[in-house]
Amino acid sequence: MEERIEISILLDFYGELLTQKQKDIMTMYYNEDLSLGEIAELNNTSRQAIHDIIKRCNKLLLEYEQKLELMNKYNKFNLVKTSILNKCKLIRDKIDDLVLLNYIDEIEKDINENI
Repeated sequence: MEERIEISILLDFYGELLTQKQKDIMTMYYNEDLSLGEIAELNNTSRQAIHDIIKRCNKLLLEYEQKLELMNKYNKFNLVKTSILNKCKLIRDKIDDLVLLNYIDEIEKDINENI
């Protein structure tokens, strides 16, 4: 996964663990695509200070993921969810019993709405 996208996703998972200033700067850089100079100007600080904050926060976000693995678990969970839904579709295609088809519909609905 491209590093920029990975950091943006990690920011979604762990952004609340950063200070508000750190979170704001990371959001401006990764989600709003502002340059270091633009962020520095908005925060009345130097470009180097913004660079240092971003570098420090990148390290923090990667450490949080290494310890907590929320993104990894989320990705695995979505793979399992997709697999279950695909299996429901395969079963649906092989049966004609309306009662069973209704149960499959309910299962798929529960999965899509609640998981």
